[in-house]
Amino acid sequence: MHNYIINASLQIVPVDTDKHPYEWVDEAIAVIQQSGIKYEVGPFATVLEGHYDEIMKLILNINEYLYSRGCAEWLTNLQVHIRNEGNITSEEKTAKFR
Repeated sequence: MHNYIINASLQIVPVDTDKHPYEWVDEAIAVIQQSGIKYEVGPFATVLEGHYDEIMKLILNINEYLYSRGCAEWLTNLQVHIRNEGNITSEEKTAKFR
């Protein structure tokens, strides 16, 4: 894939009932925070901004983390916005509303 900046919206939906779903989401967000990738946490999803390979690796790392911690079941909802020639930033999309 190209080396431009992409946007992704990531939502983790734990189906596991051994602890409150927010706890699993908080742990997933901690993995994002440690990644160094630009992010913004929202009430329904977290928006990620970075290079395609970095974002995909982070998503893999989050799923591997949840698996290793014993989360029995979860959904990973992902939207990716890619532009063939150029960066896509959150600022570009939302600046006019701030």
